[in-house]
Amino acid sequence: MSCTAYAKVAHTVHMSALGLPGYHLHAAYAGDWQLSPTEVFPTVVGDMDSSGSLNAQVLLLLAERLRAKAVFQTQQAKFLTWQFDGEYRGDDYTATLTLGNPDLIGESVIMVAHFLQSLTHRLVLGGELVYHRRPGEEGAILTLAGKYSAVHWVATLNVGSGGAHASYYHRANEQVQVGVEFEANTRLQDTTFSFGYHLTLPQANMVFRGLVDSNWCVGAVLEKKMPPLPVTLALGAFLNHWRNRFHCGFSITVG
Repeated sequence: MSCTAYAKVAHTVHMSALGLPGYHLHAAYAGDWQLSPTEVFPTVVGDMDSSGSLNAQVLLLLAERLRAKAVFQTQQAKFLTWQFDGEYRGDDYTATLTLGNPDLIGESVIMVAHFLQSLTHRLVLGGELVYHRRPGEEGAILTLAGKYSAVHWVATLNVGSGGAHASYYHRANEQVQVGVEFEANTRLQDTTFSFGYHLTLPQANMVFRGLVDSNWCVGAVLEKKMPPLPVTLALGAFLNHWRNRFHCGFSITVG
């Protein structure tokens, strides 16, 4: 479906007592081919800070079912990350291949392959293979994944040699959403449990988001829109009881 291409530019000034202030220039371009409300091709997004470091990504539609993405990250004049993704979407399956920091001269690469198959309109099963290679080191990790989607809730489970990850999301109504997450890492011998919520108050133009986990970390964000002005005020706080650390801040978004 054709749409109108557009470009936009945004400026952000960051101030913090924990670090140096900074400036970010954000630019985005969206093309004239829209497959869904969230997919427009081609798309180019870039963000550059006052030191000259760049984060950029490009999304392309190579064919009706084939998509490609390139991601680049630099620190001033030095490349940190270069990543290339390819995705093929069939009628009831999706296959994805990702190459991270491929270096033919240094003989190093990180390759990630995904495959997801829809067994029913609610149940999806698949797997992930992560392969890495660099001089003197080579290895691979296989993970099996499953997802079940109901009308008001979604449950996922990932199990592999590196550990397990399970999550459950429930939409109680149009205003209240909750979710829980469990993760076990066999390499670090560590497990984590977390709970989060999302509360919307449309009459007050406010949104609450919060989380708490088993590491005694608590966080919350309050967003308040200020109609008729195109302004959104956000207040946030994060407290780590275990390390006795507290952070808070606010942001103002215009547009």
